[in-house]
Amino acid sequence: MKLFASLADAACVRELRLELPAGSTGHALKAELARLYPALGRLAAGSVLAINRAYSGDGTVLVEGDEVALIPPVSGGGSRVWLTGEPLDARRVEEAVASERAGALVTFQGVVRGVTAGRQTRYLEYEAYSEMALERLEAVRREAEERWAGVEVAVAHRTGRLEVGEASVVISVASPHRRAGLEAAAYVIDRIKETAPIWKREVWTDGSEWVMGQTPR
Repeated sequence: MKLFASLADAACVRELRLELPAGSTGHALKAELARLYPALGRLAAGSVLAINRAYSGDGTVLVEGDEVALIPPVSGGGSRVWLTGEPLDARRVEEAVASERAGALVTFQGVVRGVTAGRQTRYLEYEAYSEMALERLEAVRREAEERWAGVEVAVAHRTGRLEVGEASVVISVASPHRRAGLEAAAYVIDRIKETAPIWKREVWTDGSEWVMGQTPR
């Protein structure tokens, strides 16, 4: 398998060969990597699998001969921030912050609703100024961790076309106690809406419109 950027630096290797039991999944592969290379730790949990040059979920069953790569977050984001055109995996976002120190794990998902103000939604389109959006998501994540002691935050946001029921944003907060986790999650989604250059176009059965929210600041 192949490792890149921060993952390769942490493991001090860019290519390696792993032998796993038949029927093993991406979850098992990441666990074995963490066992062999403890320095990878959460970097591996927060990275995306590519199997035979296609992005794949951690639950994908691996087959002998698969070419597997572990893709760290894209440049401009932090180790717990993602901006992607692929469907969001809430479990992966949670894994980026979960730890034995946390007494609470709070996850918020914003999803595409089927009806808005009495109008039937066909789908949504999200557009972002990607480089700046990643910087703002990372800044908001750090703000929350500074405001609530012991809290760890991960954020993933979608771009592109989203169908009804799909998640547009996933925020996971691990904290010593539930109140801090709940407050931090609410803070993060509010600040994302206030500051991140990410725009939403609602497409209905009878028209469409870019939603005008707050002026970013």
